[in-house]
Amino acid sequence: MAATAVARTVIENAAIATVDAQDTEYASGHVVIAGNRIESVGAGRAPEGLSGVVRRIDGSGHLVTPGLVNTHHHFYQWITRGLATDHNLFNWLVALYPTWARIDEQMARVAAQGSLAMMARGGVTTAMDHHYVFPQGSGDLSGAIIGAAAEMGVRFTLARGSMDRSEKDGGLPPDFAVETLEGALAATEETVDRHHDASFDAMTQIAVAPCSPFSVSTELLKQGAELARRKGVRLHTHGSETVEEEQFCKELFGMGPTDYFESTGWLGDDVWMAHCVHMKDSDIAAFARTGTGVAHCPSSNARLGAGIARVPDMLAAGVPVGLGVDGTASNESGELHTELRNALLVNRLGAHREAALTARQSLRLGTHGGAQVLGRADQIGSLEPGKLADLVLWKMDTLAHASIADPVTALVFGAAAPVTLSFVNGRAIVEDSRLTTVDEDAIARSTRDEAQRLARIAAQG
Repeated sequence: MAATAVARTVIENAAIATVDAQDTEYASGHVVIAGNRIESVGAGRAPEGLSGVVRRIDGSGHLVTPGLVNTHHHFYQWITRGLATDHNLFNWLVALYPTWARIDEQMARVAAQGSLAMMARGGVTTAMDHHYVFPQGSGDLSGAIIGAAAEMGVRFTLARGSMDRSEKDGGLPPDFAVETLEGALAATEETVDRHHDASFDAMTQIAVAPCSPFSVSTELLKQGAELARRKGVRLHTHGSETVEEEQFCKELFGMGPTDYFESTGWLGDDVWMAHCVHMKDSDIAAFARTGTGVAHCPSSNARLGAGIARVPDMLAAGVPVGLGVDGTASNESGELHTELRNALLVNRLGAHREAALTARQSLRLGTHGGAQVLGRADQIGSLEPGKLADLVLWKMDTLAHASIADPVTALVFGAAAPVTLSFVNGRAIVEDSRLTTVDEDAIARSTRDEAQRLARIAAQG
């Protein structure tokens, strides 16, 4: 029996930023997609005589980059946007936990759809969600979130979160918003067993992700790390986000966050942490020594007044760093491509000033850096033959960018660029800035309705 011909898509005449190890770029080049893999990338037109070509795309006026990789998010917050807008982190959490603790399966599914849609139409091809609120009787929240990502066609990591330190134990969440230690571990293991795919082209992966030092017990951190390593999955949590967190750790544990994490088994090349704003030289050295990754969330850090993470110093030390949207209750836009610009601008307000980050470093954070942090740098994050066909065509010849000669500078420094095409696993999920897999307008209506329903339930107490 004859072998089935591989379907190929050919993109030509586009500027290309591969974000490979050499930062190879082409002023006018081609990308050939064969099935779900990148077959070739190079200058000029694609090779002649390719078989099975099902689509040819003229990329004139476009920049092709790897798809953006989001390394930190809380999808459920999509239906609580615009609240507690003038609070620091701890006060913001106290204000919103009682509302979040009323979410159910339908709300989680719809909020995930809204969060994913906003990211995907802005160039995200790999998303993650750190979901840690599991009210009793709320249904299969993990399954609802994973289902929303599968429906949209986005590559996805669910960081199955948990909380077991409530107000009565000195934590921030209300007592009814947390799980037991045993319940959290059992549910996390079940989620890994049911949903984690370790294959090269996996669309769904699971990480073990107790929420934060001020909402989980030491035992949950320790046993969570043991569970993750027994199952061969990654670990994720929040770390060193605010000065209040550092004070909390010193008062409760007698040490700062990084030392506390190391004492519980939470430093390593299978770990990444969100924020890491307040890091001393010794903390950065510990992350570099152990290969611990960082999800940098500049907009959320600014929104909550948390501070400026020392990203240039982390990169110089060899710490893997990616970008994160964070939850949309602290970054209402919910778009990762705006974080390319905000990461560059915010870091220039720090000690390194204008030398903090370049446009290409920022693009690397949002692509290859994110892939490193998620443990998938051999599969995604750069445009190289053999890697998965996750890539974006940004339209750069409109009024917003037409007078900027360098397309990478235009993408990072300029206004948010329209996405003409976005491919995940070789499949187009965005065309002309509209999602092809779901109805955006229906998602907008349902997220509005669920936000109103949650507000009514929360108001009833």
